[in-house]
Amino acid sequence: MNIIDKIEQEQLKTDLAPFNVGDTVKVHCRVVEGGKERIQIFEGLVIARHGAGVNAAFTVRKISYGEGVERVFPVHTPRISKIEVVNRGKVRRAKLHYLRNRVGKRALLVKPAN
Repeated sequence: MNIIDKIEQEQLKTDLAPFNVGDTVKVHCRVVEGGKERIQIFEGLVIARHGAGVNAAFTVRKISYGEGVERVFPVHTPRISKIEVVNRGKVRRAKLHYLRNRVGKRALLVKPAN
């Protein structure tokens, strides 16, 4: 193991809940406004995971006031304080980009896991 791998291992978060594509998650994100810091929750459907190690990231999509909103979060960033899994989903695709073309309740339709 070289020195770069050792440094990357130290940066990895180990206390995150395991989640996958198709799950509905609540991402607790630290937001700094002025001199104050607060936690903002972004709840939506995980439509993609990509990268590995320190570079791992995931995309969360939600519908807000009839408009689709997507946000990409790095998994191992200190800005994320917690990830809660609300619902587990059963999907047969690695990426759920086809949900972008759907409107209304169908845009978040994923079968629940058994």
